Amino acid sequence: MKGNGGFKKSTAEDAEIDVGNSGTTLYLALAVAAIQPETFKFTGDEQIKRRSAAPLLDALAGLGVQCGSNNGCAPITIKGPWAGGKVSLPCPTSQYLSALLLASPLAPYGVVTEIEVPLLNEKPYIEMTLSYLRAHNIPFEAAPDYSYFKINGGSSWKAFSSHVPCDFSSAAFPAAAAAISGGEVTLLGLDPADTQGDKFFLDMLKAMGCEVQWQDNENGQTVTVSRNGRLIGGTFDMNETPDLLPAAAAAAAFADGDTSLVNVAHARIKETDRIAVMSKELAKLGVSCTERPDGLVIHGKGALFPVKSPIIDGHGDHRIVMAFAAAALGSEIPIEITSAESAAVTYPGFLELLTDNPAYFL
Repeated sequence: MKGNGGFKKSTAEDAEIDVGNSGTTLYLALAVAAIQPETFKFTGDEQIKRRSAAPLLDALAGLGVQCGSNNGCAPITIKGPWAGGKVSLPCPTSQYLSALLLASPLAPYGVVTEIEVPLLNEKPYIEMTLSYLRAHNIPFEAAPDYSYFKINGGSSWKAFSSHVPCDFSSAAFPAAAAAISGGEVTLLGLDPADTQGDKFFLDMLKAMGCEVQWQDNENGQTVTVSRNGRLIGGTFDMNETPDLLPAAAAAAAFADGDTSLVNVAHARIKETDRIAVMSKELAKLGVSCTERPDGLVIHGKGALFPVKSPIIDGHGDHRIVMAFAAAALGSEIPIEITSAESAAVTYPGFLELLTDNPAYFL
């Protein structure tokens, strides 16, 4: 899970769960709590209180769950039990659907949950979720295009021991740092056969002119990202990988020509409106961008031309902060980034990695 959420109180009666800055924790835990007959209250930081869970709450209500919220946002109260039925769940974020897929098998035996999915972004994450159902021998029915699911209650999740794969979403930032600086970085623990959609970032960097080399070693596989020539722009469909937009936009700022990040309107409903934020903050570095409703065009000139002593607003968004920290490696003058501590939400130590080991990237 992403973020740093946790329980405020451990009692089931009127339990309050603080998810911190973690939308993933919020959505998945809402559905799990909906199985229980007790009342649970979910809260979080100010960003979480602005992120709507309305489609998920509507679906849970359709399954018999009592839901209360601040116009779809936290604080949210949930009270089961889960009665089952057929609901429609549009998924601008795949986490809504993953939440129902993980929780619905826990409904009582005989309870059937049917889910129609008229919109699904981030499809690879659903493939990851279904792989866990298969691993636990939990039966389900699914349309080939994932537009419909049927899950029977009466199953359970069992304790297991397994290797947890490393996160391609986080790996994108040191990879971007190497692309931006013209240096080299070797990343450990990633699997090229992994179903994670964000491994696409390596393909993107390769298309832009970077070298991406996978190698076997005694501890598994490593991937080395480096760049010797110029970065070149391109067009990249990011519907399945919206979390890559900040890192991709930062790298594109150093490319020659336009880079279009398309089909990714749902990047606007993350911790921040990442399309608008990247456009606004890149402008402070002399990089012109064109916002589109569903994407961003970065008009690269191969280098930064920042205003004197630019101050980048990190907006308390971990991916915005890390993207501009990577971009700073390509700047001839220092760049100040506010709310830098938010990088620790998903990548504790990332800023220290850049500042303590600059030789990796330069």
